[in-house]
Amino acid sequence: MASTFHTVRRTTGKAAAAAAAAALLLSGCGAGSGTEAAGTGSGERVEGGTIRYAHLQEAPCIYGGWVQQAYLSRQVLDSLVSQTEDGSIVPWLAEQWSVSEDQLTWTFTLKENVAFTDGTPLDAAAVAANFDYWVSGGNGTVAAYIGDYYESASAVDATTLQVKLSAPYAPLLSALSQGYFGIQSPTALTGRSEQENCEAPVGSGPFTVGEWKRGESVTFHKNPDYASAPANARHQGPAYVDSIVWSFIQDNTSRFGSLASGETDVIGEVPTVDFETAKAGFSVQQYITPGRPVTLSLNTVNGPFTDTAVRQAFAYSADRKAVVDSAFLGVVPFEGNGTVSQSTPGYNPDVADDYPYDQDKANALLDGAGWGERNADGVRVKDGQELEIDIVFGLNSIVTAEGATALQNLQAQVKPVGFKVNLVPAAQADLFGGTYSGPESYDAQLGYWTSPTAGILHINFRQNLPESPNYSNTTFYNNPEIEDLILRANSAATPEEANSFYARAQQRLSDEAVAVGLYTQTASIAAAPNLQDVWLEASQGEPVFHDAYFTK
Repeated sequence: MASTFHTVRRTTGKAAAAAAAAALLLSGCGAGSGTEAAGTGSGERVEGGTIRYAHLQEAPCIYGGWVQQAYLSRQVLDSLVSQTEDGSIVPWLAEQWSVSEDQLTWTFTLKENVAFTDGTPLDAAAVAANFDYWVSGGNGTVAAYIGDYYESASAVDATTLQVKLSAPYAPLLSALSQGYFGIQSPTALTGRSEQENCEAPVGSGPFTVGEWKRGESVTFHKNPDYASAPANARHQGPAYVDSIVWSFIQDNTSRFGSLASGETDVIGEVPTVDFETAKAGFSVQQYITPGRPVTLSLNTVNGPFTDTAVRQAFAYSADRKAVVDSAFLGVVPFEGNGTVSQSTPGYNPDVADDYPYDQDKANALLDGAGWGERNADGVRVKDGQELEIDIVFGLNSIVTAEGATALQNLQAQVKPVGFKVNLVPAAQADLFGGTYSGPESYDAQLGYWTSPTAGILHINFRQNLPESPNYSNTTFYNNPEIEDLILRANSAATPEEANSFYARAQQRLSDEAVAVGLYTQTASIAAAPNLQDVWLEASQGEPVFHDAYFTK
């Protein structure tokens, strides 16, 4: 058996000197019959069958604003456009599009004769209804992207959609390629309960939602009438397989063991401890996700991190690359930029080197900030208060077991400088329910945000003001000058102009040390040799099973 390993990482800006889009393909050898990398296909195709897929996390809904929900809804919902590995936007439900000279009116020409699986026509009116649904509370992530720019959507005729904006928004097409922007049947949205639409959204995609056994699995069934795949699909027409059983196996050992034993055909989130083994016997793909990396957002309005010097000292206190390399065994890349990930167009690579490991500098900064005294445990003290930091993280929801190990490593590394770090694992329900959303609830919070554009800066660092709250600004840092740079980037006339403004915003945020980067968010899959053409789409690494098939 020939095994394969495929890593995709898109780099732009200064990093594009290496490549605008780079893919690394490594091959190893084993015993048995040959196979190509997942996404190329080999052997005689077998019609039908059920793909048994094991995933790490179970989302509360099939459709929603979390990337784990986008993974699921990608199997059911089609979007207007799709994105390729080199960042190009290609047709999906929209066959072509144009924008007015003032960049305020986008016109999309839709495919003809597409229908949702409940029989509702997928026409311009249906898509316009989805836009209104998204920004009126249907999807908070979509609203975070376009809410400040969206004015209206309307059907010019059955296949012509017109979207009007209040200001130019350059990242629009990239944003639309994500699973959050999947188009649902307006009949289902208005005629069913919120819970029904949560558990079984109705789309026009290659699969429909079958039975959901909470805590165990979701079954997806083939849509035999599917004829609206994106231009970058491996084939057009219905899926080759009959169904997918998408199981949830949180334990890393059990999930990889299910693949090794043949109980599953493909798994997601390949455990780093098993990565080399997986590469030797299976087709492995890893996607370096663009957007905001896995980052410590530092609370700038409450607690010790209100002082810029203390934030900077914390960033200098740990050898963060060693922390990440040790926890992830070199499988997941370190990311020193706390605001934008290295695979994102508009990434500023200079920022990643702003806070190298330097405990002497960290000590000097803390001494200068009035934290010169230490108690018997070596913890710094100021005005009777210990330099105590509560780091909240969503264990097994936002952060994997390896990520938790990285935090433990960091906790140990900053201790000699005088930081007392408490690690606070948060349950998914508490994290998403708002328990840890206010500035009084943490000193630092670990999180990420997948996005195909540096426009993610607008979501994460738009000011959080009483008249315009921004609950995605987890640092609570407000700076009108930085926000203006981001807005100018979002409305720039060219990618070069946009990237220049994005780079300046990243540098300003780094100077203030509001976010400390740790590692890139990644998506990975490992597939059995007889399962071909499973691939990871390029906007946020969602697994695609429409093209997958078994071989003899």
